[in-house]
Amino acid sequence: MAIDIKQVNPHANTRISTGTSAKGTPAQTAPTNAAPTPQKSDSVSITPQAQQIQNVQTKMADMPEIDQKKVDAIKAAIAEGRYKIDPEKLASNIASLENDLKDLD
Repeated sequence: MAIDIKQVNPHANTRISTGTSAKGTPAQTAPTNAAPTPQKSDSVSITPQAQQIQNVQTKMADMPEIDQKKVDAIKAAIAEGRYKIDPEKLASNIASLENDLKDLD
């Protein structure tokens, strides 16, 4: 988080007191003729990386849960030798994943 310290009120840390100090001498007071400076409101900026992380988290929250029946069926098909892999579809999916990951940089 960035803080703009150039616009800090120089009078914000000035102590004003009346009476005497701990040594018994009169305490110094801040000048009363100083013009009040307008106060700035705080602001926050979110980096592009933080926005990307937030978008990924939102997408992940929208993803469906794991379908355990489907996982079990695929495992059984692999074990029995019935599961066939389409190399073109696999290559296409890998390329798509790489494109998605490249966009996160």
